[in-house]
Amino acid sequence: MNPIPFPYNPSWPVPDKNECVSLWAKFNMPEHIRKHCDLVGEIAKCIAQLALEKGWDVNVDAVYAAGLLHDLGKAYCIKHGGAHSQLGASLVMEHTGNPAIAQGVMHHVFWPGDININNIKQFFLPLVIIYSDKRVKHTKVVSIEERFEDLFQRYGTNIKKRNLIQKSKDQVLAIASNFSKILGVDLNACPFDSRRLV
Repeated sequence: MNPIPFPYNPSWPVPDKNECVSLWAKFNMPEHIRKHCDLVGEIAKCIAQLALEKGWDVNVDAVYAAGLLHDLGKAYCIKHGGAHSQLGASLVMEHTGNPAIAQGVMHHVFWPGDININNIKQFFLPLVIIYSDKRVKHTKVVSIEERFEDLFQRYGTNIKKRNLIQKSKDQVLAIASNFSKILGVDLNACPFDSRRLV
């Protein structure tokens, strides 16, 4: 069963970058996580702009905000435990009032629904945040392979965790493949040099 899609609704507020940076400060986001979120936001915005040019119904500013805020709950969870995506989604919903952005934050680690060509447009915002997050290792744009190599090394401490990481990798590769087919650009070949599709 797929989650509920949140298509663009002009009545939902969308925070700009300054408002997102204020939330970073409010929730004590460390500098290295800020840099990571900034890169994820830029990659997601770049892909969203391409989708908009292709005629998709995409709110580029909401996609950008979701990328900037996707790790909002991380500092708290590093210190106290918990699921940073769930806490982050709750904080984003409370402070922005935008369920589409909150959904992107909630599901940036793993998508609970089907990944197929029909769902790519319908769930564009959360899926592009998943993909963009998996292209940024700490504060550097990398390939999906390099990103997951790091995840396996840091978090793959037992077979159960390694299987979950592999499932996440397979999902991101499916997202990338479907985006690339529909958008006509091999996203995995893009270095996002200067935060553009190159």
